[in-house]
Amino acid sequence: MDAPLPLSPFLRADGRRPDGLRPIRFQNHVAPYASGSTLIEWGNTRVICGVTVEETVPRWMKDQGVSGGWITAEYSMLPYSTLQRKARDITKGKIDGRAQEIQRLIGRAMRATLDLEKLGPRTIWVDCDVLQADGGTRTAAITGAYVALVLAVRKLQATGLVREDPLLHGVAAVSVGIVGTQPLLDLCYVEDNAAAVDLNLVMNSDGEFIELQGTGEEATFSQEQLAAMLALGKTGIEQLLAFQQEALG
Repeated sequence: MDAPLPLSPFLRADGRRPDGLRPIRFQNHVAPYASGSTLIEWGNTRVICGVTVEETVPRWMKDQGVSGGWITAEYSMLPYSTLQRKARDITKGKIDGRAQEIQRLIGRAMRATLDLEKLGPRTIWVDCDVLQADGGTRTAAITGAYVALVLAVRKLQATGLVREDPLLHGVAAVSVGIVGTQPLLDLCYVEDNAAAVDLNLVMNSDGEFIELQGTGEEATFSQEQLAAMLALGKTGIEQLLAFQQEALG
């Protein structure tokens, strides 16, 4: 594989270098009735991630004799999260296709964090609600959901419902893209709109890939450009995992 493209020293509109993340902050326990919750503020994107636990498993698991537990997710953008009001799915009578794709992605990412056998016969619900959107809502939802999930698992362990630690890996997600000819880490909304290539990267703390979602927006991209984006994304993931551990104390 060719060497990654070098990064130019130019600054972005918000003053970041090409390999810079937007400021990130976690506020834990924002939803007192949830087993675990956090508000992740990532630049101007804000997402509340809450986890609740049901002492049962989906019917398909019972019917197929599948042991262990399950993790599922729901994702929504609140009507006032964007400049123009976004109608609620309930008014349309069906879930938005983009929201459905993202909540499945969140579910897959969270299932990669736990040993579902050690979780036991229960279902964990991960709810991610976007309060304000400025690019990267799905990556913020995954990164915040992991913090909320760990808080919920700690509560299950403290109450004795889960005896063995089911946590396998940390998980975080970040966006990368090419704007003009420049690879950029963590795209804000303006950059995302202008990107010729858009890539969402989900990885665990062992440096393994969980999911890659890459698209040429009316453009193609080379192996060299892909290598540059992956290198940027992995650097960003390492920083995000450290921020998560700080938030979890």
